[in-house]
Amino acid sequence: MSNTILTCRQLTKRYDQGGLDVEVLKGVDLNIQIGERVAIMGASGSGKSTLLHLLGGLDKATSGEVILAGVNINKVNAIKLAKLRNKSLGFIYQSHHLLGEFTVLENVAMPLLIAGESVKAATIKSTELLKRVGLGHRIEHKPGELSGGERQRAAVARALINKPGLVLADEPTGNLDSKTADQIYQLMLELNQELQVSFLVVTHDHELATKIGKVLHMEDGLIVG
Repeated sequence: MSNTILTCRQLTKRYDQGGLDVEVLKGVDLNIQIGERVAIMGASGSGKSTLLHLLGGLDKATSGEVILAGVNINKVNAIKLAKLRNKSLGFIYQSHHLLGEFTVLENVAMPLLIAGESVKAATIKSTELLKRVGLGHRIEHKPGELSGGERQRAAVARALINKPGLVLADEPTGNLDSKTADQIYQLMLELNQELQVSFLVVTHDHELATKIGKVLHMEDGLIVG
């Protein structure tokens, strides 16, 4: 069995912007092993977020391939891709993307319900994980009643509730103060070790990136080391 959760080969992405052909990614190769933690750094416009979107199946590459959990995501239909993403991927964004009309518990349980779990089973699992991330006392609160750090903890729980092989995080602490940001990263590191979930994290924070483990740099649409 392969130890690789995600591979991309010669990934390119071009956009037509006002008649101009803009090449954002210029042939990216990347391998993420099961349980590995990787940070990607680079200046704004270097292609970091575009790369995450392609790896997560949120956008289609111009050329190249993405292999997630042994499946070429460019060769499956939309229904299979949605199921694969829900099962194998978790997403954490700079803005938590929690749904304001639902409780924290309901937000975290949603991926389980989408996957077909019963409400009872989803509630039990979500409650346990929310306790694990320090939000056991907040499960009935709405996102608007939480602090920024608590909302990101809830977002981390939602990303991990389906026990995905890989979590993609795009500036997950960008809106937080340094102390709260460090707490979120510590939580991610602990869950990585406990659950053997891989993390690929885009960040501008060099200090926090080094805590992730392996640090890669993007420059002008390429990973340069």
